[in-house]
Amino acid sequence: MSTYPQTLAKPQQIRSALSIYRVLATVAGIALFVLILEMVMKYVFKQTNVLTEYWSPIHGIIYFAYAVSVANLGLKAAWGPVRIVKNLLAGFVPVLPWIAERRNTVQTEALLSRAYVAGDGTSSEEPSPGR
Repeated sequence: MSTYPQTLAKPQQIRSALSIYRVLATVAGIALFVLILEMVMKYVFKQTNVLTEYWSPIHGIIYFAYAVSVANLGLKAAWGPVRIVKNLLAGFVPVLPWIAERRNTVQTEALLSRAYVAGDGTSSEEPSPGR
């Protein structure tokens, strides 16, 4: 009997979702800092420029992509709804997307290594012709 939970996606699907999540978590963290800078420029210094006019909707699109990547990884890696929501909320706090990304990467890589040890992961070895 396998120790690999049946609710998980295939390891390659999880690895792909993790790669996308890692990129978007980094981009969302940077975008959040730019949004804070934009808000300070707009509301504290009363400046109007391209950044203050257009960055908020751009940031919204970036956050939406981040949220989709969190949901994608969470569903494929069989996270519970609380963990998915916590990761979605991490996108609202500066620096937290990077901390959450690091923690999630370590935990997901550990999950994938257990899948390979259990013999349910895909192997790079080709089956021999006699098998």
